[in-house]
Amino acid sequence: MVALVIDTNVLVAGLRSAGGASREVLRRALAGSYQPLFGNALWQEYCDLLGRDVWGTATTPQERQQVLAALAQRGRWVTVYYGWRPNLPDEADNHLIELALAGGAAGVVTHNVRDLGRGELLFDQLRVLTPARCLEEWQ
Repeated sequence: MVALVIDTNVLVAGLRSAGGASREVLRRALAGSYQPLFGNALWQEYCDLLGRDVWGTATTPQERQQVLAALAQRGRWVTVYYGWRPNLPDEADNHLIELALAGGAAGVVTHNVRDLGRGELLFDQLRVLTPARCLEEWQ
């Protein structure tokens, strides 16, 4: 099982469309091929997103809650003890890298590869991938 940090933009894209790479990443996480990692900051972002009006009609509020609950069952909670800051151009993204490092993740799956890949600190063992690239790397 591949441990991954799934950025909120992938969660939103996966729940807003009936297909696509983001939806497949969520499916694989729910099937046990990927192990999503959660930390306080990321979990708060997930929960905050469920209350926003960004969803369209692909899923209902109940379905989104069910998916999040199922991801929580498949995932692993990670406590981040060390902050790697300053690192990324957008301070709000640093928690993703810190979570991935603390949890020993193979990668961060995001649609924001450009910004997350431009850190001041380089971590050779950590990959930052789009959902499509993630599916190619870890089938």
